[in-house]
Amino acid sequence: MRFTAPDRSAARRLPRAARRPGKRGPLSALAAIAFAISACALPPRLPAVPQAETTEAEIPGIPNARYFPDTQIDLIAAETVAARKREAAWLASQGYRGPLPPIDLLAVSGGGADGAFGAGLLVGWTATGTRPAFKLVTGVSTGALTAPFAFLGSDWDPQLTAVYTAIRPADIFESRLLTAAIWNDALADTTPLYRLISRYANKTMLTAIAREYAHGRLLLIGTTDLDARRPVLWNIGAIAASGSPQAVTLFRKILLASAAVPAFFPPVLIDVEAGGVHHQEMHVDGGTIAQMFLYPPALTENAAMRGAPRRVVRAWLIRNSRVDPDWATVKRSTMSIAEDAISTMIQFSGLNDLGRIYATARRDKIDYNLAYIGTDFTLKAKESFDPAYMRALYAYAYAKARAGYHWAKRPPYALGDTSVRALAPGEAPASVSN
Repeated sequence: MRFTAPDRSAARRLPRAARRPGKRGPLSALAAIAFAISACALPPRLPAVPQAETTEAEIPGIPNARYFPDTQIDLIAAETVAARKREAAWLASQGYRGPLPPIDLLAVSGGGADGAFGAGLLVGWTATGTRPAFKLVTGVSTGALTAPFAFLGSDWDPQLTAVYTAIRPADIFESRLLTAAIWNDALADTTPLYRLISRYANKTMLTAIAREYAHGRLLLIGTTDLDARRPVLWNIGAIAASGSPQAVTLFRKILLASAAVPAFFPPVLIDVEAGGVHHQEMHVDGGTIAQMFLYPPALTENAAMRGAPRRVVRAWLIRNSRVDPDWATVKRSTMSIAEDAISTMIQFSGLNDLGRIYATARRDKIDYNLAYIGTDFTLKAKESFDPAYMRALYAYAYAKARAGYHWAKRPPYALGDTSVRALAPGEAPASVSN
């Protein structure tokens, strides 16, 4: 993915005196600049959670809402075991007998407008009649916006399609004045994106997620706690099942935070309590730490997971980006250099994620399947969230999936890279035993 900052033409919306100080005199120019700065004043935030209390902070009224995966593996393992028990109880209530069936896991990466790839792939997969119901769905950034629809299944395909094919840049952000780079928290305002999220992330969606959570399925969204410099995994099913009147608002904030690219999109403040004191955590794009995740590598080695019944497990990874370098001549300007440096970091961070998940999958004998934007898609976006580009990318992915997508069996830079057709639900991969 090549990251493009919000429209820098916002400078043209500065008061004329600020842009042409000699026209009305220096005092007039200073007054205009002061007005622009005051208009960008930020509301105060509650204190951040003290470092020593980071993992003790909780969402009021919503237990089990989130985890710090670097230190709270025990909690994640306990939820995994509880989910397995809920699944077994649900299957038994439906008359199922015998060992637990094979499971499918889905991870959807970040990628901005390239999220249209994942959307098209999922909907095209539905059209083949072979798309499974995923036991676990994870999402980061644009993948976080896709994840709830993927989790709820093909009935939500029309809404997923609309999110990635019927929007314009104005539905995602509004550019701010250039003074925002100094006096505000981001170069753009994502109020339009919050409105878009709210259109779909509502009580109806949350009720549907809670129902699937009761059946033993999990939906996890990744953000970054910027105060703590740590990743956070949000347990959306538990939030949905909490019955809290704040659940819908929290859900929307999590999705907005996961897509909040630092400096370009505003961070999201989330209210928590620690030791009976109210605080606010500052959350930004989960891709700040990882572009994609499946589960913490330490999870399967946790004591609570030992002795668990063996199951056939397939992992499906959708990378909303290319894997080959996106070459371009870089202009010798601060913003261009910054944009391309960020794009390069994001690119290789994502490739490292693919390798990390692959290593974990091999260790745990999980069937690894990877999809990404191929070199045969050559259209270039003309602007951030270019509607024509997103529709074309969606159509490209849909056609690939509809014809039977060839999932890569290992990261593309691994030795002996191969690709095979998608396995049908219930079909055991040769490398995994039950």
